Amino acid sequence: MRRLTEDEFKATTVPEKERVGLDEEPPFDFWEYFELIPPEDFGEYDFSEGRVSYAWNMCGTVYQHVLVECETSNVYLVLVLDVPGRSVAGHHLLDLNRIYGLT
Repeated sequence: MRRLTEDEFKATTVPEKERVGLDEEPPFDFWEYFELIPPEDFGEYDFSEGRVSYAWNMCGTVYQHVLVECETSNVYLVLVLDVPGRSVAGHHLLDLNRIYGLT
């Protein structure tokens, strides 16, 4: 399980994104990867419900970002999927409250 640094995560992100409908099937089953993420990678947050609130295709790349919710608003565990490779490239704790000063 590869925890992506901020720079590694940003390298998988592009300005042009396409939201994936939550009723759409994922490109492959990524939950086995999710289950094996070490608890310390979750920080102080609880992602155990495994609720996906958003998924985004990064246009012009091989990546899809799947955002798993926790109990805290605007905090997600992002699974970065390599769609053609049918693998998870890594994961990243995305705390929009910290980044943008949200509450």
